[in-house]
Amino acid sequence: MDFRNKDFLRAHIAEIIGFYHPTCIDTEYGGYINQMLDDGTVFDPATKHLVGTCRFVYNYALASKVLEREDFRQVAAHGVAFLLNHHRQPDGGYAWVLNRHDISDGTYHCYGHAFVLLAAAGAKKAGAEGADELLADIWELLETRFWDAKAKLYVDEISAGDWTAVDPYRGQNANMHMCEAMLSAFEATGDMRYLDRAELLSERICVELAAGADGLIWEHYKSDWSHDWNYNIDDPKNLFRPYGYLPGHFVEWSKLLLILNRQRPSKWLIPKAEFLFKTALDKAWEPETGAINYTFAPDGRILDTDQYYWVFSETIGSSALLALETGNPEYWGWYDRAWAYADRHFVDHDHGGWYRVLDQSGTRYSNQKSPASKTDYHPLSACFEVLEAYRNVGNQAK
Repeated sequence: MDFRNKDFLRAHIAEIIGFYHPTCIDTEYGGYINQMLDDGTVFDPATKHLVGTCRFVYNYALASKVLEREDFRQVAAHGVAFLLNHHRQPDGGYAWVLNRHDISDGTYHCYGHAFVLLAAAGAKKAGAEGADELLADIWELLETRFWDAKAKLYVDEISAGDWTAVDPYRGQNANMHMCEAMLSAFEATGDMRYLDRAELLSERICVELAAGADGLIWEHYKSDWSHDWNYNIDDPKNLFRPYGYLPGHFVEWSKLLLILNRQRPSKWLIPKAEFLFKTALDKAWEPETGAINYTFAPDGRILDTDQYYWVFSETIGSSALLALETGNPEYWGWYDRAWAYADRHFVDHDHGGWYRVLDQSGTRYSNQKSPASKTDYHPLSACFEVLEAYRNVGNQAK
């Protein structure tokens, strides 16, 4: 299979959407239904996770552009309306988890609000109704509630209601996804404030803070943004904040730095993107099997050998962008290897979509293909970004 072919990438986007569509559209309560088993059976029709809602908006928005589907644009607008009318609360924040329309978890997570911005940007690109209102609303909220002007980074978590209880934890993950959303918002609007913020976040995380970790991206920080080397040290498999370095975030940052370089070239961006990509695969890739381990300790020990779908998705995206940007054929080799493993182990060729997590041998141990918030946004976005790179760079496109 020619994984580099543009028609293949478009077809794969269609296959991913095809697994969810139209079952995921909640025509009774609004928004989407995320929780599906491997065969597409819904196992929880009520949970509405903020990240899942936003990712569905983004997926449908991108698919509407790539596949030229007007109905997909309308489905994206359907999700924007749910964000504005139900996730958004009277105090301005966006609730983390709803049970249909009722709040299950009202905590305000920066990570979730980053995806609100990403959803708004995607909707704007697709011309979906409500995108401008959502963009204006979320930018103002992020500036007034989450942005720490002194640290030049976003705080991670704030209690709902009075906005006074700011959790002392600081994390790079929320800021990474904020950078992603800012880049997409700039592409959608041309507004330089988004590009300026994406550049600032990249420099703070990938240069200044990374200087205290041998140039690598550490996940966890204290309230003063000093490295917290012991956070969750006894919980290396924590779902949201695992201890250790995450190679998947190295390659994800690599991709984002290359997208930033496309919009605002700087001499440090490509070398840093290559360094992060190379380190991730040097540390985590298993050449005998093609697997990529999930986390490793500061001393290099592998901590978690599970295989996550999003890590391979981000490896696919970053390797293609590196190949097109540098002309180095070694990156196409990584692209083909990552796709081959994903096609063999993650892609469901019977029902569509990607399995979420596998063990070290490549065997899945859960039949929940799409628990709350998954939506296959990572592989769909990877395909989209490779197509965008082809469009922008031009050479090597088929």
